[in-house]
Amino acid sequence: MRIVIALGGNALLQRGDKPDAEIQIANVETAVKALAPLAEEHEIVLTHGNGPQVGVLALQSANDPNLTAPYPFDTLGAQTQGMIGYWLLQALQNNLPGRHVAAMVNQTLVLAGDPAFKNPTKFVGQVYDREQADRLAAERGWVMKEDGPYYRRVVGSPKPQRVIETRLIRTMLAAGAVVVCAGGGGVPVIRNEFGKLQGVEAVIDKDLTAAVLAEALEADALMILTDVPAVMADYGTPQQREITRSTPGALRDLGLPAGSMGPKVEAACRFVELTGDMAAIGRLQDAQDIVAGKAGTIVTPGGNYGGPDDIRPPVPQAPETRVRRA
Repeated sequence: MRIVIALGGNALLQRGDKPDAEIQIANVETAVKALAPLAEEHEIVLTHGNGPQVGVLALQSANDPNLTAPYPFDTLGAQTQGMIGYWLLQALQNNLPGRHVAAMVNQTLVLAGDPAFKNPTKFVGQVYDREQADRLAAERGWVMKEDGPYYRRVVGSPKPQRVIETRLIRTMLAAGAVVVCAGGGGVPVIRNEFGKLQGVEAVIDKDLTAAVLAEALEADALMILTDVPAVMADYGTPQQREITRSTPGALRDLGLPAGSMGPKVEAACRFVELTGDMAAIGRLQDAQDIVAGKAGTIVTPGGNYGGPDDIRPPVPQAPETRVRRA
């Protein structure tokens, strides 16, 4: 199977942890140990979040007296791709000796007119109490919103349209490599009035980018790994229960909030609706069981999935005689 895996930010940094490199490197090692067995049996493309990390870099940049202006978010996103990609690259190489592993800094195209630029919703950086949040909003002009019992900075999060380097990723997969890419949703870029790529101030949702990439790569499955065992119905009530099998329509009917499980569900539903293949949401440590159909929330057109044998083998095709656009 060809599987695109979206690794949640919790795999790098638990809520409340200090964003020290040592803590994150240890968490990456734990995450990779859970994913390495899948990489031994399947083609793997690994994406990851960057919300806490890009927020830390943004704060450092804003406080740097040597800068005339803070670094823009597209540049900060590229920095986090390099940093986290390096950690994942090294951990994968150590756990998959002899296997080619590639970590990319890549761009994701968004639309310049996306209304998300005027309505920021994407959480970045660390959590604050109400007093700290109010002070930062006043001092720096940041938009702060509630995130559970805390407050965090939010920035614009336009919808991803395509990953610019999709063809290159496909080439590396064909060469047998495990590919780490689209970190933090990819560096957000638009095409300007001259048709040239240009970075923009935003952070793209990594789950939605993973769905766009999985569809373009003709992946057999999309896995969104987080810190909960499954999508919950009636979350936070005495009737709370795990959803083990579902269709896109049934999941959307839950009306999950945009700031938490909502984007993950939307990404899973989008992939299933466009491809007819399987998407899943579940815990990182359950990755192998999710592929086997024994854990997580499995989303398919008909709500059924019994494991990898349910994925139809690809139809043999003649070799391409020209390079197609991704």
